[in-house]
Amino acid sequence: MTNIPETGRTPRVQTRLVVIQILVLSLLGTLGGRLWYLQIREGAQYQKEASGNHVQQVVQPAVRGSILDARGVPLADNETRLVVSASRTDLLKQKDDGKAVLTKLAGVLGMDPQEVMRKVRLCDAKTPQPCWNGSPYQPIPITDEATAKQALQIRERAEDFPGITAEPEAVRRYAAPGKSNTAQVLGYLSPVTDEEIQKAKDTSSPYLRSDMVGRSGLERQYDAQLRGKAGVTRYEVDNLGRVIGKAKSDAAEPGSNLVTSIDARVQRVAEYELDKAMKAARQQYDKITGTNYKADSGAVVVMEAKTGRVVAMASAPTYDPNVWVGGISAKDYAALTGKNSDYPLLNRAIQGQSAPGSTFKVVSTAAAVEAGYDFNGNYPCTSSYSVGGQVFKNFEGENFGPISLGRALEVSCDTVFYGLADNEWKKDGGINPKKGQPKDYFFKAAHQFGLGQETGLDLPNEVTGRVPDRAWKQRYWEANKDAWCRTGKKNGSYVEKIAYENCLEGNKMREGDAINYSIGQGDTLVTPIQEAVIYGAISNGGTMYTPTIGKAVVSADGKQVTEIKPKVRGKLPITKATRDMMDQALAGVATRGTAAWKFAGWPQDKIPLHAKTGTAEVYGKQTTSWLATYSKDYSVIMTISQAGTGSGASGEAVRNIYSALYGVQANGSIDNKRALLPTPQKSLPKIQADGTIAAPKISGDPAKDQEAIAKQVAEQGGTTAPDDDQGTAATTNTPPTGNRDTRRRQRRRGSRRTTA
Repeated sequence: MTNIPETGRTPRVQTRLVVIQILVLSLLGTLGGRLWYLQIREGAQYQKEASGNHVQQVVQPAVRGSILDARGVPLADNETRLVVSASRTDLLKQKDDGKAVLTKLAGVLGMDPQEVMRKVRLCDAKTPQPCWNGSPYQPIPITDEATAKQALQIRERAEDFPGITAEPEAVRRYAAPGKSNTAQVLGYLSPVTDEEIQKAKDTSSPYLRSDMVGRSGLERQYDAQLRGKAGVTRYEVDNLGRVIGKAKSDAAEPGSNLVTSIDARVQRVAEYELDKAMKAARQQYDKITGTNYKADSGAVVVMEAKTGRVVAMASAPTYDPNVWVGGISAKDYAALTGKNSDYPLLNRAIQGQSAPGSTFKVVSTAAAVEAGYDFNGNYPCTSSYSVGGQVFKNFEGENFGPISLGRALEVSCDTVFYGLADNEWKKDGGINPKKGQPKDYFFKAAHQFGLGQETGLDLPNEVTGRVPDRAWKQRYWEANKDAWCRTGKKNGSYVEKIAYENCLEGNKMREGDAINYSIGQGDTLVTPIQEAVIYGAISNGGTMYTPTIGKAVVSADGKQVTEIKPKVRGKLPITKATRDMMDQALAGVATRGTAAWKFAGWPQDKIPLHAKTGTAEVYGKQTTSWLATYSKDYSVIMTISQAGTGSGASGEAVRNIYSALYGVQANGSIDNKRALLPTPQKSLPKIQADGTIAAPKISGDPAKDQEAIAKQVAEQGGTTAPDDDQGTAATTNTPPTGNRDTRRRQRRRGSRRTTA
């Protein structure tokens, strides 16, 4: 007998076989489970990733649409330039992170090596411009002004310039037709950021890493329409990167063109006249400060009165928007944003806000009539108005006796409005108003005129201005009372006394607040575009329009035209009778009132002009010049900071803008052939069969042309060869230059007043 089983295996061997079988089965089970996980559960995902490994994308940027003026003249378009770019991915593969390559490149391009290196660094909170704020995987443009010789050097010596390319590309061009700058209106472009790509990925207008996007102005407001859609070609490649076929191709769709209401010729005239007025103001002596006026900034708006369409919008100081094309240099960036730059990136027509001075009196007049005062009643225009220990003086102490509200507008009598506002303040309960809501006619009227809120203009970053009513005062006091109480002194300096008063009762509507407010002083702030809307509404009979610059969006092929129609924003809170009397009074301002000395000889019987002057005081600064005007077709608003009186600093410039619009010559005659825009442009420019838009030619400089004609007329003794439809002027006086009746003596504490 033997203890060996029939199988020939001992129990120990048998046990080992069982263990091995279990291990094999376990391994097979694990493998099967893993295969199920990969093939079944996650199969679709891995299949997608595997497919992606064999597809490469090539992006063809879309051609950005042009921005055109109302007649089709390009304000912003594209041109082909030789662009030298650097790939950060390739540069970082170098031992020195590409410093040697960039230094060599700088030598070829004639640039500072440090400037080139700064351009390829990535932007963050601690990195100043210039830097790259786009995708780190996108080629970074070094310059778009490379010469053919430089590009050839780079391409022929490619082994010396790894990661560097030199290719012809379509880049943005801000054409400045007729030397019209239009910088703040147009805006500029810069590369899309990774954050923007993520935010827009699920929207109707997603970004690609190659996109340039609008950062301000029309470029930003209409970015989605202008940008178009980039083309993407997908190639199948093997594991060695060799193309084995084309997977899919989406053709690039060029962006649409934006037709605006801007007229490049009028824009140039507005910019030129603003600049000339500011330079002239700097030659005038300010008796109060003992220095010449600084005239450090200003703005002009020319708007169609019956539609709200903006014909011209100028802001000073200004800049060349082409500095952004191809990446901005450190020097240019500092010039635009530094402490001594006066911040030319600001569009002061919509972002510059200041006290409106006497141009605000149309609001106060409407409020007074609503409160029950007769427009043609008699109101004392005294030389001063006393409240407690404060004396609020009229301009130069003028005394016109009892006058109507219309005459008060003509001569800009402050004390008439002081008295009306003071009466209403007392009726509302004074510093401690009656129970319930005070009537606050003067503050209510400002809101009804659209102040204290955006106009809705189709440009980004418009500011609201300020109506310092009771609600605002309460909010402002709550935000600042701790600082006021900490720094205020009862018998301290002027600023310390104001802080002390504000600490105690800054949330209350004081008598002086109501008085100052009535003439557009105190804490009241408005923007030029807000005034353009108000005076345009007075011109057209009382309708306030939402101002617009975009007029139509035209597809690249010209087959789709989407017009941007004028939108009614509201009605002025005045009756037709009040509007007509106000209209008559404002015409009187230009013929016998505070602006008459600047509009002498104007053909008022043929082209009636209406005006309101204003000179606003700003604590610690020289006075701000305001001139708000309108004709039956346009409202024209000009303001210049630290420039003197409304008519003195701005009168001649505004008159010259109207002269260019209507063809009015220096002797007061009208030459229709020389009129730039005697009636607003209603039709869109002609679209050709191929989608291009016909554009008329503009002379070298419309503003200089107008000036030369005026000089020629003056040299010929005030005569021109008349046109058949030429009108004649009632007088032929030449308007005087200068800043007449500029202000004058230091005001007493609390006596914030304005002049004509």
